[in-house]
Amino acid sequence: MREIILDTETTGLDPLRGDRLVEIGGIELINHFPTGRTYHVYINPERSMPEEAFRVHGLSSEFLGDKPKFAEVVAEFSAFIEGAKLIIHNASFDMGFINAELKRTGRPAFPSELVVDSLSLARRRFPGGANSLDALCSRFGIDNSRRTKHGALLDAELLAEVYIELIGGKQTSLGLAEARPAAVRATRADAPARTRPQPLASRLSAADIEAHGRLVAELGDKAIWLDILPGPSAATGGGS
Repeated sequence: MREIILDTETTGLDPLRGDRLVEIGGIELINHFPTGRTYHVYINPERSMPEEAFRVHGLSSEFLGDKPKFAEVVAEFSAFIEGAKLIIHNASFDMGFINAELKRTGRPAFPSELVVDSLSLARRRFPGGANSLDALCSRFGIDNSRRTKHGALLDAELLAEVYIELIGGKQTSLGLAEARPAAVRATRADAPARTRPQPLASRLSAADIEAHGRLVAELGDKAIWLDILPGPSAATGGGS
């Protein structure tokens, strides 16, 4: 299974009001393990950088001025994510920008069924808790000390570690593979029986035992119960 952990940086909060992508970072996972293959690009947004956005990611209009436009990188980016699931923290935000940029270049929107929102995963696992990327790094003991500002590739690297923890931890697959033979052996018919230190008390009343004894007597001397019960006295609880 191929997954791409993805993050973006933008000029603002709303692609419908002219805000644009300025950075994309992606990490490839195969069967939940990083392959070492990454994607990273800075993008010229073809507009000025608001001060509020600059304070978040530190990408200035001057720095981005000579970077490629989205239309110039869309083919390479589309090839990188093709056929993969995208894992994104607060996916509706990033996908709003990605699909807006794809639309500008005449390409179809990315299929929503191939997008997994790691923020939703975190909220289901830790309802009511803090589930920002920084909070989840702290919760799982992931070092995010390099994250002095938002950066798409660094945030994707951190999210990759967080995502693996959210779905069960780094050793989930290996642990199951190693434990399965022992589990199978434990359920085999020839496994030694486990006995209780003290037998459970019977839940049958004397009346239940007596009624059952009468029923067995009515079945005749060929009833299979006669091969199981220790004897008439036991079946009837010692009654006459």
